[in-house]
Amino acid sequence: MSRLLVRSGLSANIISVFSVVFALAAAAVLVCVGSGLLPRMWLLAAAGCVQLRLVCNLMDGMVAIEGRKKSATGDLFNEVPDRIADMAILACAGFCVWAQPWGIHLGWLAAALAVMTAYVRMQGAALTGKHDFRGPMAKPHRMALITAMCVIGALLPEVTDWFLWALALIVAGEAVTLARRLMGIAAILKGKP
Repeated sequence: MSRLLVRSGLSANIISVFSVVFALAAAAVLVCVGSGLLPRMWLLAAAGCVQLRLVCNLMDGMVAIEGRKKSATGDLFNEVPDRIADMAILACAGFCVWAQPWGIHLGWLAAALAVMTAYVRMQGAALTGKHDFRGPMAKPHRMALITAMCVIGALLPEVTDWFLWALALIVAGEAVTLARRLMGIAAILKGKP
């Protein structure tokens, strides 16, 4: 797939922007399903868009490296669209269960903590020279859980409580992820001469 994209002439930065397009599409579906404007079966489209967002995240780096298309702004395009996509999908997952107690709050908290885990990873890389991608609720883990909840929500009736619990699990996992990354960075810094 990356070779096909290289041959197509698409830049890695454009592929990164497409990840935001897919994330915003998923977010729109989540809000529309939560508000009753679309039937729950549309959650399958949201699940597909979340996965296409992740495919774009993989392909942008592969196109940049394999296609020798690294650009001066590549790192910027690699990180900023990810933060926009995380915020859109997780916050709107809360809107999908807005009628449930704490639904919107959990969505926004999950979105904020996702940005924090990325910030800590980037700060750690600046201080130690190493990126720490450990979880338990790093980007692939939380997107896998959102995808699973979209599929379950589309196929099984009345599972909004499960969606709410998934958001709570994401928030708890992100808190653990933050703690693990911070402790890892601190341990490396303490070991430096």
